[in-house]
Amino acid sequence: MNIETISSAPYDDQKPGTSGLRKKVTVFQQPHYLANFVQSVFDSLEDCNGKSLVLGGDGRYYNRDAIQIIIKIAAANGFNELIIGQGGLLSTPAASHIIRKNKAYGGLILSASHNAGGPTEDFGIKYNISNGGPAPEKYTNDFFKRSLEITEYKLAEIDDVDLDTQGEFDLEGLKIRIIDPVTDYAELMASIFDFDLLKQALSSGYISMCFDAMHAITGPYATRILEEILGAPAGTVINGIPLEDFGGGHPDPNLVHAKELASLMFTADAPDFAAASDGDGDRNMVLGANIFVTPSDSLAIMAANAQHIPAYSKGISGVARSMPTSQAVDRVAAALNLPCFETPTGWKFFSNLLDADSITLCGEESFGSGSNHVREKDGLWAVLFWLNLIAKRRQSVEDIVHEHWQQFGRDIYSRHDYEAVDNEIANGIVNHLRELLPSLTGKSFGEYTVSYADEFCYEDPIDKSISDQQGIRIGFENGSRIIFRLSGTGTVGATLRIYLEKFSKEADAHTQEPQQALAELIELAEQFCEVKQRTGRIEPTVIT
Repeated sequence: MNIETISSAPYDDQKPGTSGLRKKVTVFQQPHYLANFVQSVFDSLEDCNGKSLVLGGDGRYYNRDAIQIIIKIAAANGFNELIIGQGGLLSTPAASHIIRKNKAYGGLILSASHNAGGPTEDFGIKYNISNGGPAPEKYTNDFFKRSLEITEYKLAEIDDVDLDTQGEFDLEGLKIRIIDPVTDYAELMASIFDFDLLKQALSSGYISMCFDAMHAITGPYATRILEEILGAPAGTVINGIPLEDFGGGHPDPNLVHAKELASLMFTADAPDFAAASDGDGDRNMVLGANIFVTPSDSLAIMAANAQHIPAYSKGISGVARSMPTSQAVDRVAAALNLPCFETPTGWKFFSNLLDADSITLCGEESFGSGSNHVREKDGLWAVLFWLNLIAKRRQSVEDIVHEHWQQFGRDIYSRHDYEAVDNEIANGIVNHLRELLPSLTGKSFGEYTVSYADEFCYEDPIDKSISDQQGIRIGFENGSRIIFRLSGTGTVGATLRIYLEKFSKEADAHTQEPQQALAELIELAEQFCEVKQRTGRIEPTVIT
């Protein structure tokens, strides 16, 4: 195999964010841009020689081109086996499972998650380590450092690989395995859930459902599992064919971008259960007839009902949530005497806890939940969990949620996103909040008295690493909270996220509309951060 060394020059913008490097497609198409980053990843790893690498993505625009480039760089850097999803496709949780199942050295996942796709939209790449989880910060910091000094990359002089034909073949000493993207993952799901019960419920029509794949990666997974294996009627999965531009939509499973599905669930024709997943298959939205289940409540209900799921029937070791996620799961953990951890946003922070068996279930308010079966959040897993729970308890989604609130109380919760804020303005807001924090503790604002005001800093209980500046927290004596955080998932400007939470044990909490119940906190949030005043905007871009 001939290896060519290509001269290059560093780019200064290749610092990975919360979930890898995300930029516009046109940025990745710049000369040497993708190759520089991939070579920087391989240079930062201890030794790629003779190792196995998993490779796949969500099928968005530039996915196929990027895979061919990565194959040539991986071959030139000494990898001896590449495991690639057919068509270049792998959902993020499936990729995590395949890394773990095959004991691969790691994997490169090509996705910008819930961001839009297409020639002028977003692309992304991230490295997952041998446990199947996203590379921790010590890795991503090394990737960035190397990217700032790189002067060349290696490229194998080999033909493009046929990504569409399953099988194994040798390419000048490099073993290539093109695998069915779905099979291994479907077998894993069958080992976790009661597929016999689900088959009976779905094929008989006892549970009617609709799953919106949003023309993203979970289409083939949901069709195979829900319709072909479990017997749900044909058409249960809608928008099930992955498209490079996600059909012109935004593959973010929330009430705004999955509006058609959400609207259906508040009509007389609503099925019993509905769900959606995102671009790379790691997020989920759960709905029942006349009810939307917030991701925070979903995690808490899963923890409270894990005993109904075969894989967790003997008990769970603990739970974890990201810091902005509501405290609903904390109340379940306290009642069940389970350890409960609060981490920064980003699934990589759960991995150490999962590896140490400190937790079994974990989740984030940004529509992500998962367990110890992989080291990524997993959208379809969450859907199957809810289906198994509905079939086992023989109750509606609404009844399950309301019974949970009756037992544990309700954390009324909402997130307000201000997207594409000018970076200078966004950083100015955060700096203003930092200056405000020391003066807030003990102050009262109507019924809200500040009990603490700080910037979240996390010490990993396993490896003792420190992650600071993880979000501004303002907590009140009545259990309410306001959180401010700049998101690392966008590609244009900055996204300011404001998280609002109010706890209530009152009976009428079941019927309260979140924006009305949180009205005073919404006003306080603006008083503290001045986002409308500083940006000139009159409302958030997205409210969930």
